[in-house]
Amino acid sequence: RMDFDHAGVATDDADGLAALYTDLLGCDRVHDERFDGMDVVFLDVGGGYLELLEPVEDGPIASYLADNGPGIHHVALATADIEGALDRARAHDVDRIDEEPRPGAWGHEVAFLHPGDTGGILVEFVQH
Repeated sequence: RMDFDHAGVATDDADGLAALYTDLLGCDRVHDERFDGMDVVFLDVGGGYLELLEPVEDGPIASYLADNGPGIHHVALATADIEGALDRARAHDVDRIDEEPRPGAWGHEVAFLHPGDTGGILVEFVQH
């Protein structure tokens, strides 16, 4: 079983959106980092996080914003066994963007599944 971890939100202004959400939702800003060409901000919304993704250079989030505008980019599910989760995806013929786990934000191991096989949702497995 996996648990909800976070929703990744593409934005042109992570600080501005974080300020809005902390005031509007009463949530806490719990982690900031520059990672993989993005400024990343995690907000604790109770039962999971919002991960605000602001590109600082060309890359997947910059491309996503150019094509789609701001909004939900992916949904992340926490697993204690990311290798086993990828094996289950293979067994179900789900196309994987990442064949092996890779380093992600906040020092976690991550792997993404292709949205073409997951109902149009970019799914991220994350192991803390």
